[in-house]
Amino acid sequence: MTTGSGPNLVLLHGWGMNAAVWSPVVESLARHYRITLIEMPGHGESEYDPNQPDLDGWVNACLSVAPERAVWIGWSLGGQLAQRAAVLDPDRIEKLVLVTSSPKFVVGDDWPHAMALATLKLFAKALSRDHHQTLERFLSLQVQGDDAARETLRLLRQDIALRPEADPLALEHGLDLLLTVDLREGLTAIQCPMLWLFGERDTLVPADLCDEIERILPASEILILQGCAHAPFLSHPQQCLRALNHFLGSNNA
Repeated sequence: MTTGSGPNLVLLHGWGMNAAVWSPVVESLARHYRITLIEMPGHGESEYDPNQPDLDGWVNACLSVAPERAVWIGWSLGGQLAQRAAVLDPDRIEKLVLVTSSPKFVVGDDWPHAMALATLKLFAKALSRDHHQTLERFLSLQVQGDDAARETLRLLRQDIALRPEADPLALEHGLDLLLTVDLREGLTAIQCPMLWLFGERDTLVPADLCDEIERILPASEILILQGCAHAPFLSHPQQCLRALNHFLGSNNA
């Protein structure tokens, strides 16, 4: 799906979501950029190949429908796909914007600022019983602590309903990616400019992660968005647009 004209921007959503979640910022961005909205495998109208359940399979599926060269903006799990795309095919990625994303979503050795492994394992167990209920709980966690939590949750529910439901097997495999992927070693191989946006009140990707990112990637730009939880482009779209325009070298509002 494409809209607008100008330099290429790719927008890549997170686990269990679809392209409609970018609705609060797409119209503004499309005035100055050509936007390609990519839906991850098995999400929205994107078909799912169960024989390609690993991260590289998902990344290659996204690269196959992306412009030859673009700025990639990835939210949450979409940010991990964008990070990996910049390693697998660096000539395709002009700049990276990682929105409340991480190279590793669960706590590990020397990696304290992440979700507890037990939390995601509970999600995986619940997903096998009732994926609708599990997604609803995940939506609530994404807005927890946000100073616009109620409205943001309403927008998330509304936008997700605009597109086809995610494939249950894709949800299962995507949760496996959240549990297992660790991109820390490859981060220093990424040569393009990077902007990391964190939500001050995010309970899924804590803002304290910025210290680890600064240590690994001292040249990256890092911004903590005040009052925001895990979906800042929904809860605080103007704040996000200002950050994007500054990073992209634009004065557009």
